[in-house]
Amino acid sequence: MTDSAPDVVTEPAPDTVPDSATDAVTDSAADSAIDAGPDAAADTGPDAAADTASAARVGSRPKKDATLAAAVDVARSALEGVALAGAVGEHLEMVMEEERLATHYFDCTSPAYRGWRWAVSVARGPRQKDATVCETNLVPGPGSVLSPAWLPYDERLAPGDLSAGDVLPYRTDDPLLEPGFEATGDEDVDQVAFFELGLGRPRVLSAEGRDDAAQRWYDGEHGPTAEVAVKAEASCSTCGFYLPMAGSLRSVFGVCASEWSPSDGTVVSLDHGCGAHSETRAPLPEPESVGEPILDELALEFV
Repeated sequence: MTDSAPDVVTEPAPDTVPDSATDAVTDSAADSAIDAGPDAAADTGPDAAADTASAARVGSRPKKDATLAAAVDVARSALEGVALAGAVGEHLEMVMEEERLATHYFDCTSPAYRGWRWAVSVARGPRQKDATVCETNLVPGPGSVLSPAWLPYDERLAPGDLSAGDVLPYRTDDPLLEPGFEATGDEDVDQVAFFELGLGRPRVLSAEGRDDAAQRWYDGEHGPTAEVAVKAEASCSTCGFYLPMAGSLRSVFGVCASEWSPSDGTVVSLDHGCGAHSETRAPLPEPESVGEPILDELALEFV
């Protein structure tokens, strides 16, 4: 009986490296040498490539690329075909965006764009020794004048902007309104809501809307802090032209019915006031004594 020979497995020598791995190491090391510039040490061994890969893995900031940093004139030439004559100022800085990708910034000297900067993105491929322009832009810089942030139409309108013929946009989820048939638990609000049920108003003022209006009225020109109220001798609570409001707002607000008052026909607070108070009596001035007229018959007046 003949014993079969055992299978022999041949392992590569420890110092043997596949050709593809050797090429990858060489490419990475050569690219690193280009990034470092002509004055850097020409270390293209496996250790240098390993160090480069390790730095990339930890997510460090892209190091400065000498080829891209020297492309200031290339970036400026790209702006000559875009900007007006004399609108490109001095070079400000270069920022590394990614590996082999950077942005050169130039001052914009146009009077219409004060504080803005020209931005030119440049890049290069692996082992490429010349920079390529990617794009040019005019971007705002520190202290530049910018337009206000865009707001939707319904948020852009301010009180007092509505004029004849203007129409406000419909807001389905307006927190200041609620369906006229919805019970809120507030006696005054529910009474109005039940009264409006089926009478043509699909929504009525909510409790939040009522509180918002009350605070706005109280802090406005017809509240206690208005200049006319501060200088008034008496408040609206004792004025005969004061008409109390209905509902829960009755304890704080009413309507002025004095045609001499600057608040005539508007909602005023109880502690508001003005000089047209019904019970205010201004002191009468003392009468002045006037002497007998004197007729001068001797003087002549030439006209």
